[in-house]
Parts: sequence; structure tokens; C-alpha cells
Amino acid sequence: MALALPRFGHVTPSSQPYVMDSGVTESGTSNGYPMKAQLQIIVLSAKLKENKKNWFGPSPYVEVTVDGQSKKTEKCSNTRSPKWKQPLTVIVTPFSKLVFRVWSHQTLKSDVLLGMATLHVSDTLKSNDMKISEVVQTLQLYTDRHQSDVVGDLFVCLDGMTVDPEMFAKAEADHHTTSNGESQPNGDYSIRRSRDSSPAVDVVDHQSSPSGQSWERRVDQMGRVYFVDHITRTTTWQRPTMETVRNYEQWQHQRSQLQGAMQQFNQRFIIGPQDQVSAPQNKEFDPLGPLPHGWEKRTDSNGRVYFVHHPTRSTQWEDPRTQGLLNEKPLPEGWEMRFTVDGIPYFVDHNRRTTTYIDPRTGKSSLEWFFLLSHEVLNPMYCLFEYAGKDNYCLQINPASYINPDHLKYFKFIGRFIAMALFHGKFIDTGFSLPFYKRILNKPLALKDLESIDPEFYNSLMWIKDNNIEECELEMFFSVDKDILGEITTHELKPGGGDIQVTEENKEEYIRLVAEWRLSRGVEEQTQAFFEGFNEVLPQQYLQYFDAKELEVMLCGMQEIDLTDWQRNTIYRHYARSSKQIIWFWQFIKEMDNEKRMRLLQFVTGTCRLPVGGFADLMGSNGPQKFCIEKVGKENWLPRSHTCFNRLDLPPYKSYEQLKEKLMFAIEETEGFGQE
Repeated sequence: MALALPRFGHVTPSSQPYVMDSGVTESGTSNGYPMKAQLQIIVLSAKLKENKKNWFGPSPYVEVTVDGQSKKTEKCSNTRSPKWKQPLTVIVTPFSKLVFRVWSHQTLKSDVLLGMATLHVSDTLKSNDMKISEVVQTLQLYTDRHQSDVVGDLFVCLDGMTVDPEMFAKAEADHHTTSNGESQPNGDYSIRRSRDSSPAVDVVDHQSSPSGQSWERRVDQMGRVYFVDHITRTTTWQRPTMETVRNYEQWQHQRSQLQGAMQQFNQRFIIGPQDQVSAPQNKEFDPLGPLPHGWEKRTDSNGRVYFVHHPTRSTQWEDPRTQGLLNEKPLPEGWEMRFTVDGIPYFVDHNRRTTTYIDPRTGKSSLEWFFLLSHEVLNPMYCLFEYAGKDNYCLQINPASYINPDHLKYFKFIGRFIAMALFHGKFIDTGFSLPFYKRILNKPLALKDLESIDPEFYNSLMWIKDNNIEECELEMFFSVDKDILGEITTHELKPGGGDIQVTEENKEEYIRLVAEWRLSRGVEEQTQAFFEGFNEVLPQQYLQYFDAKELEVMLCGMQEIDLTDWQRNTIYRHYARSSKQIIWFWQFIKEMDNEKRMRLLQFVTGTCRLPVGGFADLMGSNGPQKFCIEKVGKENWLPRSHTCFNRLDLPPYKSYEQLKEKLMFAIEETEGFGQE
């Protein structure tokens, strides 16, 4: 016997609930009319009547609920005239009903409801020419739904919704058609209310649907009528009657029998007596235990698991037992949670006028996670990274990392981790060397970069460059020896380099090749693995507009620079504290903001990071080295820096304006130029 079966669709993860298999959604549009909008509600203040039974004033806060969403203001302590001026953002349709509840916070018992009010969005649209723009409303607060006892007034401001009048009229006609029951048999309706008592929705009468089931009639954006079964969370194009539902249940039973037969077949090759397996075996073992109340675990057509939260009629990919649970903690002061038109939450920082998808309530824990993890994975004791020099605590890849057979996997993981830190704006514990930052930016390395990690090796190359090696009778070849874990090996800088002697004619090539080797000695595979992981999260081309110093700040953050500590631990050569150039210098530093001070510190010392002890513990290439200002050059020269010695060469400028101009140009307009 052929059965006329209804066509059902299941909920799948989406920013909108109750998605049909044909793509129909509850909200969205109706006959081309946009049904969803983002409405901002500014809860201004309230005036509550005196209560002679209570000597102390209440601690009121406002809860706004609409279409399954719930937003709360901060509480005001011990007052009957609270003032919030707090913005809340919700997603509404022109036919939503806003419910305002004023609660009094109680410390030792449940909060007390002081009063409530309702507001229909459609009424507000009609009274304001279909445009809600900074509309101030005074709402009377009642103690019950019958509105018999007025307990005060609530003042709110609504903003952010505009509706086309013609489209609204068409949608309203469809809305009233459903409400008046023109498409329903017998005209007998039951009312289903959501937990926040927001708009009542008409459902199919119980005479034509199975007893105990709740059905709802809806209209999609194409004007097609479909029906939602809130018990099974399914949808169908056919009107649910006793016969269609019975046919569907029979079909489901037949399908389950077929699946059971297939399961028995697939288990034939499993060793062990199958008839002794108890029924609970069919339940999937979950080490996390049962889901929280109101949650359900499902699988989409691609086999991907998602989770349904029935009270809010929403779906998500994250397991609510490990993450994604509704955060009940209050937002920090000045923060607000809003939703995109697709229902995706984001956060507004009114203090800095910025937005982010990262919940500020979890920011501290994620900040600590990045810091602690970077502290571990970048620890030189694991032999993946090493300090750039004896007195240089910036990190570079350790060529001896191969002693760990899985070192390339670790470098790929670290590449992903560093990219995630940059993407999410989190800081790591320890910074890298300047050449490593340039590698991340995919910028070419220069001979000058060698000075920041190995000044002694750099000075040797500079001596070779500036002197006649043939006159000194130096016997050098295009090969170098390297010592890794006590094992000395020879590396040829070019094919046959062990037999090619360095001369005055080819020494420039030798200097270039030996510098390249020193900057990347034996770490090519590790570097490649690092960038494989890095580019999986954040492609390097996205960072092309930054320089190495800016990247260091992004990854390590800025410290608040103590100007008094800086002055106290600065030494002078050929200048005195009373020299006018020194007075102008510190005047200029005082006028700078912290970011520019940090850039100057980078220019002179090569890093934006200060030791724990401040300027007193600054390190140079030969050990402790305080910040130094030396009188060098002529007034038309630019300032120069020696990062190995934390020294600034400051020419004797004739005016404050000239000093300021030259220093700013050296700090912001040069990279490498002016540095030694």
C-alpha cells in the first residue's frame, strides 16, 4: 500500500533557527519583506512607587526579552529612581513584542519582580511613520498581566529600524490572516507562549493534530505555507492531520527496522557473542557525560555533529559541556553585546569605540593561555629555540633541535600558535630576534641584521670588508666550521668552497654568503615547518605593510615607559645634563606618547621590551649597558644608533625644533638607516 507521506526537514546549524530542508526560515523575509532588524534599546531610567513595607530601597535592574533573546542592564543599588542609560541590542521583526521586567536584586534569595511592561514593535512603527529613530517611550509598569496595579514608569529609547510601508502592509495582512484563522479549520486555536511571554503564535488546532503535540503554521519568504512540529523539531509542507502523522510514524518504524537489519549484517564480523550485548550498548558512550538541560546533540547530512539549544531555539557547533555555554557573568563596564543580522554575537567597547567577536569576559583566560603556553613552548631548555647571544635574550631557532625526532612537527605547531596570537591580538612571553621577525614578514635580510644577534661575528666581517686581507696574509676559504652539541662539521658556502680561497676580488661575495649562512645556519627545515603552520592560520602576505619593529610590538605588546627611571639611568658622553641639547631631548620625550617613546627605545636598543629591573638592567653586547647619549656629528646629520651598546649619537642641533624634526624622521621614516 502506497502511503502519502509528509516531507519533513530537520534543524541544521545556522544563524537562524528552524531551517527547513528547502531553505525556509522562520524569519528572514515575507513576500520579499525584510523581517529581521537590529534594534537598539537604551534603557534610560525608571520611577518606582514607594513601598511602605520595605524600609530600604530596591536594587533594580531591567531585563528585556523578545523572541527568545534576553538582555539585562546593570543593577542600581538602593534607589527607587534608578538611572541606567545602558544600550541593549536585540534582533526583532516588525511583529515582535518587547517585554520589559524590572527586578530587584536580592543577595540571599531570588530576585523580586517589581513590575513589567510590554511594547509592540508594530505599534511603535505605525506611530512613527514606519521609522524607529531615537524614539523615547514612557512605559507604565504593572505587577501582573492584567495591568490593574501601576507600580511606576520605565523610560526607554528605541533606535535603528526602518520599514517600507507597502511591504509592511502586505506582511501585516499575512500576519492577521494567520492570527484570524482564515487558513485553519474549525477556527479553534491554542496559544503557545515562549518563556519570555513574547508574541503569542497561532498553532494548528488539536482536533486535526495528534493529542499532546504542538504545531505552528508559518509562511516563508515566497508566501508558501509550512508547518512546524515543536515536539520533534521538524517541518512539513503538508497540513498535519491524524492520518498524515500516523503514516509518518509508520514510515519511521519501518525505516528503523531496516536500519536494525543492516546493523546486524555489519556486525557479523565482530568477534564475540552478539546476543549477549545488552540494549544500552546502542547508546554512544560519551566521556563528558550527559548534555545540560535543554540541549540536544545531532548530526547533519555531512556527518558533522552540532548541538541544539531548545529554550533559545538556536544551534551551534561547539559542545556546550566544554565551550559555547551562555556566559552569565556581567560584561565589563562600557561593553555591550550585540548581534549581527544573522544572529551572530559581537561585542562593542564603548570606551575605545571598537568592536570584536571575542567575548571580553573570556579575554583574561585566553590572554593567560597564550602567555603560559608561549612560556613553555619557547623555553630554550627544550632545545627548539636558543637565545640569540650571551647577553641577548631574544629567541632564534636552535640548529640542534634535530635531537628531538619530532622537532619539525613542533615547529609547525608553534607557527600556528604564533599566527593565532597575532590574529587574536594576544601577547607572548618572550620575543624573537629582529632577523626572525623579518623572516615572518618575508623581507630580505641584510648584513646589518647580523649585528643584533652576533656583534662579534659582525665586527669580524666588517674588519674583513674594511681591510686588505691579502696584505694581512689571511688564509680563508669559502667554507665555515660549525659546532653543534660538541660535534664540529664543515659547511661549504658554495660548491667546492673548501678549495676556493678568499681574495680581495671575491671577499664581498664571501661576506654575503657567510652572513646568509650565519643568519640561517642549519635551520632551513625548521623555518620551513614553522611557516607551513603559520600560513595555515595567517598568510604572510597579510603582514606585508608592517616592519619588523611593528611586528614585535604586535606580538609582545608595549610596556608603560617610566620617564623618571629612563632619565635616572642614562649616561652622557661629550654632553652634560645641563647641555641644551639634553634638556631639549628630555622635553621632547615628555611630549611624546608611550607609543613614540617605545619606537625611540626600539631605535636605540633594538627592542621594545625592557628588563624586569627597568632601564637600570639594560643589556648590551658586552653585558650590562645603560642608555647612552653621545655628542657626535654635525647639526645637519641625522641621529644614529648603536643597538649593541644602547647608544644614541645625537648631533649638536641649534634649536629644539631642529632636534625634534631630525629625531622624528630617524625614528619613523628609517628602518636600518641610521643604525649601527
